[in-house]
Amino acid sequence: MNKSVKLQFIQLLLIIVSITIAIRASNNMIITTLPLFAKYVLYFPPRLVGVLATILSLFTFISSGFLNSRLRVRIRRITFIMSSFLYIAIFPLFYISTNITIWMISALAGFIMGFIMPNIITAAGLLKDRKARERLLSIYTLALSFSLIIGPSLESFLLDFLSLREIFLAFTPFGLATAILSVFIKFPDEQRESTRISVSNVLKNPGFKVATYNILSYNLVFSFLTTFGGIYAISSFHATYSLTTLLFSAFFITSFLARLTLSIRPINKIWKGVIISIVLSTLGLTLIFIGKSLPLYVMALLILGIPHGLTYPLSLISISRTFELQFRNSANSLFFSVMMLIGIITPLISGFIVEIIGIKNTFILLVPFIILMLVLIKRNISLVDKFVQH
Repeated sequence: MNKSVKLQFIQLLLIIVSITIAIRASNNMIITTLPLFAKYVLYFPPRLVGVLATILSLFTFISSGFLNSRLRVRIRRITFIMSSFLYIAIFPLFYISTNITIWMISALAGFIMGFIMPNIITAAGLLKDRKARERLLSIYTLALSFSLIIGPSLESFLLDFLSLREIFLAFTPFGLATAILSVFIKFPDEQRESTRISVSNVLKNPGFKVATYNILSYNLVFSFLTTFGGIYAISSFHATYSLTTLLFSAFFITSFLARLTLSIRPINKIWKGVIISIVLSTLGLTLIFIGKSLPLYVMALLILGIPHGLTYPLSLISISRTFELQFRNSANSLFFSVMMLIGIITPLISGFIVEIIGIKNTFILLVPFIILMLVLIKRNISLVDKFVQH
């Protein structure tokens, strides 16, 4: 890296890491605590817990996929900053929510997140130098994992003193930090994004296909885990709210270590990471299914944290290699929408399945789907591993 690239790299790094920690620590708290809040405070049955989680992801899908991806740069930046400031209000609203208002507040939270997250992803991929860009993307995902350790650990500590309702108020400062930092996020030049790309061309791109199949192979697991993993720990092993939240920290520690490895040693062949992820995902799910104790459940979470750490950065690298800069916002927005689509479908369907066969049995049903994704990735991966932009 020459001196100007290094300076640009450091500036982007400081801003992106800071806002990523603020938004992801707080947004994960909402995603993982909302199911517990719905079941143990509002007394929702599993199917309604699943539907509520679906509402959150549905509105993120709408704002990121149908709105954010179509906005011009100047309008998108204004919308991003406005959404970041509105994000502050979400936490007090959850605190005062009722069985009726929780639906509207969850929809609003999801809608706001859809304007924030994709633009941070795009900002992390702005560097022209491929190695610098992929290193920054890896560090960005590393910051995501770090925030997912900080968030659950802090929440676990606070839940010894606060209720599931009060914990939302405690995370309001993260929303404030997100708003302040949002004004410093860089956006692409208007001229560089003036060329539009159709949705069909994005979907046909081999890098997008690999990114999508790769994230599908794990986000289905992750979406189910964030919705019902905490409830499973409480119902099967009588874990406290504090311990249940702390379990997610164990999961994110191995995720962090996996992404730290990618940051130190950027990967060239995506296929190697895919194989590791698929094998460990299958192993972790099988261990949950056959395990009958809390220590084995913790071990399974530690194993599952590794593919969580690998799949997302590998998908972002796949997109960054196969799309020109002016097309990456569209590709990233559609990719983020796919992630949200998983979050829509998984809780909705799994909530009903859980009521029929239970949480443990539902975990093992995810394995055949993961194997299918491996087959689909194999069909496209050679094109991506050869398509490296310099």
